[in-house]
Amino acid sequence: MKTATGTTLISNGQLFDGTGAPPVPDAALVIEDGKIKYAGPAAGAPAVPPDARRIDARGGTILPGLIEAHYHATYFNVEKLEDLDIKFPVEYVTLQAAVNCKLALECGYTAARSGGCLFNCDVWLKTAIENDLIPGPRLAASGREICSAGGLMDWNPEFRKIGMDGLVFCINGVEDARKAVRSLVKDGVEWVKTYPTGDAAWPDQNDHHTLCMTFEEMHAVVATAHNHKLKVTGHCRATEGIKNALRAGYDTVEHATFIDDEGLELLLKRNTPVVPGLRFEQVSVERGPEFHLSQKVIDGHQETLEGGAESCRKILKAGGRLGMGGDYGFGWNPHGEYAKELTFFVNYVGLDPLTVLKCATKTGAEILGRGDELGTLEKGKLADVLVVAGDPVKNIALLEDRANILAVLQGGVLKAGKLATRTEVPLPARVR
Repeated sequence: MKTATGTTLISNGQLFDGTGAPPVPDAALVIEDGKIKYAGPAAGAPAVPPDARRIDARGGTILPGLIEAHYHATYFNVEKLEDLDIKFPVEYVTLQAAVNCKLALECGYTAARSGGCLFNCDVWLKTAIENDLIPGPRLAASGREICSAGGLMDWNPEFRKIGMDGLVFCINGVEDARKAVRSLVKDGVEWVKTYPTGDAAWPDQNDHHTLCMTFEEMHAVVATAHNHKLKVTGHCRATEGIKNALRAGYDTVEHATFIDDEGLELLLKRNTPVVPGLRFEQVSVERGPEFHLSQKVIDGHQETLEGGAESCRKILKAGGRLGMGGDYGFGWNPHGEYAKELTFFVNYVGLDPLTVLKCATKTGAEILGRGDELGTLEKGKLADVLVVAGDPVKNIALLEDRANILAVLQGGVLKAGKLATRTEVPLPARVR
């Protein structure tokens, strides 16, 4: 991804640097050749050249680009499980994913970690975004997911005579687990996503207290992935599944819904981040009847919502880390509503906005493994920046409305927002 050349000054706004520190009023951000040169009070800013690009924050807020830490680029208005694997061919899925990536950037999300992607599309989406062929967040790809046969993601009955080839690797035992990871290694992923536990969405076979992988399978995934310098995460709702993931050496845990004291101790000992993805549970309860979810499924989501919220409070209170991201792409939880996750954690879970914004920036970058480059507005880091109208520390919900997005920059290049113009977005070399 190309970075800007020259100098850019963003001023006339407060600055939230992503570290969790209070905002700096009347601040300035100076960008030089795509990296941050200065972030702090305007009075202390260095002089900029007369020809420097200037962005007026209009009295709003300058903050790091948001990071979606559980991103399903290929989910597109999913209303039932079959929509995920047999509804569309890879060609159309890829086009949908490109649209979702553009939308994420326009919503202020400058980076994202894939939480699983049909047909390994995210590997090539990442390549296209990095080469400026399409707009989108900087991606950490995970490709196809891994689940034991008969587990949460293996829902096609035998009589259909079809597998889950585009969506997941269905494994039986440690050798299958190693084989699946090695296939992902060849495809160029950075993260391996697994399904150690079930979910409220499938209450009869694999509910949210069911284990869907053995510890031995999970350990084989981790050992093989780490050998190839890949990271591992997993959909973990059930208490024992969370602890199995931590004992196996998972690099993050998705959801950690029903974590107990023993699991919390393991989590803290390993300093493993959690991405709760919890607003999905709330919206599944609220809009479930509209989308014909059964009462049994809705009740399961309600239990998951309450248990997950309490787990998040415990994790942060104990000094753990949370990233922000969720299962967007369902009919009742569509792409483009990513910032509602942040509002949910303030209004429902009870976290303060500064904490939530830190989770959505600094911790998100750490989860990506790019904390030294992204996530905070500090000298030397890439200038992935979001400028919004208003004060999200006082009203975090303003991030939900794209009309409030004034500017989205990646590497100092203005890519989206009200202040963006087509001429400032770099075009691929072949069409110049």
